[in-house]
Amino acid sequence: MDVLKKLFEQHFGFAAEDVTPLQGQLGGSGRAILRLRGKAASAIGIMYSVREENVAFLEFSRHFRRHGLPVPEIYGEDLSQGAYLEEDLGDITLFEYLSANRAGDSVAQPAVDAYRKVVAALPCFQVEAGRDVNYKVCYPRASFDRQSIAWDLNYFKYYFLRLAGVSFNEQALESDFGRLTKFLLAAPHDYFLYRDFQSRNVMLRGGEPWFVDYQGGRKGALQYDIASLLFDGKADLSPELRQRLLDYYLECLAQFVDIGRDIFMEHYYAYVYIRIMQALGAYGFRGFYERKPHFLQSVPYALKNLRWLAHNIRLPIALPALMDACERMIESKKLLEVVSSAGEPAKRPVDLTARIFSFSFHRQAPVDESGNGGGFVFDARSLPNPGREERFRQLNGKDAAVIEYLEAQPSVLEFLGHARALVDGAVSNFRGRGFRDLMISFGCTGGQHRSVYLAEQMAKHLGGIDGVEAVVRHIELEKMGR
Repeated sequence: MDVLKKLFEQHFGFAAEDVTPLQGQLGGSGRAILRLRGKAASAIGIMYSVREENVAFLEFSRHFRRHGLPVPEIYGEDLSQGAYLEEDLGDITLFEYLSANRAGDSVAQPAVDAYRKVVAALPCFQVEAGRDVNYKVCYPRASFDRQSIAWDLNYFKYYFLRLAGVSFNEQALESDFGRLTKFLLAAPHDYFLYRDFQSRNVMLRGGEPWFVDYQGGRKGALQYDIASLLFDGKADLSPELRQRLLDYYLECLAQFVDIGRDIFMEHYYAYVYIRIMQALGAYGFRGFYERKPHFLQSVPYALKNLRWLAHNIRLPIALPALMDACERMIESKKLLEVVSSAGEPAKRPVDLTARIFSFSFHRQAPVDESGNGGGFVFDARSLPNPGREERFRQLNGKDAAVIEYLEAQPSVLEFLGHARALVDGAVSNFRGRGFRDLMISFGCTGGQHRSVYLAEQMAKHLGGIDGVEAVVRHIELEKMGR
């Protein structure tokens, strides 16, 4: 927080008198977002430990502003501490404006007009500014390529389908994923892909849209971003309004690039499908795996969109296993029961939260954002490394083969035993002194195998202690969409 105050004073010439966390804007990103105020000025401060994403956001912001696009001005930065200061765009998102201007499927004209402005701006990002953007700063991939698509599809398969208990044929689904990937990549994909172009990432100030959260941008196809906006889960736009906005987008796009409607539409709904699957993967990871039930509240909207697609759209390629899995999701009463009760999870009293991280020593260690300070950082680089063996390189510390390998190593079990003993002592002491948070980090070379395994085991251990909540995050796996 001190670094943000310093950046504020350097930019404005006077001190920030008030700092307010904006936790409602955190979403699933893990960023600390704060509003700083002093005299008649205000700014938004960001604290985030992933340097590559910070660099991408700052580079894209300056590039878009050079093109005259409405994105926040960057006031200052200190990447060594994962901090930057940007223009305050207010508190009204497009989603909130939509919610205040609708009654069921009926959306008032002011909200429709706001959407039209957003839609009209999209080709400016994709085509005009996309021509000379620096794709070298993109993270984790420079394009929405085969690897990016595979990450999204596996995210959906393992964090939603599997955790939701939806049955599927693994090999048949993989075969469909291969056909879908080939089809998606057949669309022209030399444009800027915003990646998360949805209603919560558009701010409205003075009735005009301003855009944020494009740090995941990369090169890709035009269809992805407009699909993200129009099939944005909780926005729940009617099919009729979606079609009107899509038609308007194509009119605006035609001013920038000569692409026929038929060519665009051939691949459009395939991109709608993968965007919905990516979103479901995120809901499953945050909701089922991290046990943050409010993320599951968006699942019924995604299922509603899938139901509409199943009844109204026929893709140009056959994907029988994927369509079967979607049908099973749509018809699953058990799944609907789980997500319908997500807003009221049963909770036991918690007096200490253990925040457990895995990370790579090639990157910055996780930063404690609880205000408590301290905690443990365990260096696992002395342990046998599965990453050196070809058979484990595409796996991680949550996979059975890696777990079996590590648990066969006496040094690993000894290391974990010592770590548990140290942490148990701190847990007992902290609870007795009324501390609410304890941070525990495990680092290794790549942040993929040993550190992930140790963090998972520590979370299981502490999660079994009454009154202790274990929250685990895998920094490197999150970057890879796993």
